[in-house]
Amino acid sequence: MKTLILATLLRALTPLFISFALYMFFRGHDKPGGGFIAGLIASIPFMLHAMVFGYERTRQVFRVKPLMLAALGLLMALLSGFFAVLKGEPYLTSAWVTQKLPLVGKIGTPIFFDFGVLLVVFGVVLQITFLLTEE
Repeated sequence: MKTLILATLLRALTPLFISFALYMFFRGHDKPGGGFIAGLIASIPFMLHAMVFGYERTRQVFRVKPLMLAALGLLMALLSGFFAVLKGEPYLTSAWVTQKLPLVGKIGTPIFFDFGVLLVVFGVVLQITFLLTEE
């Protein structure tokens, strides 16, 4: 019975956690939030799923490769700094598109950097969780 209740709660709460993580991600440029906290929040439902159902079932259901996500995020964060270098400015200097996008606002290299941080945090937290729940 405990697993049925937790499974139902996870199904209901997972979209809420992911939505809140996206909110914190996009909010993070002007106010507290950003890639780090969004990565932590996004990993919560996956952590709970792994703790309730085990490592193998979570990997089968979500098909997540945490180390691949962390590596991709690190690469994205590193590459986001080279846009400024191409323009002759110091590494990691912000570059922004002048037009605002609906719902997102201004887009620039800090968003790519933050998304890289999100993937690194998400991947590392999941890898640690998977190692702890692995039998």
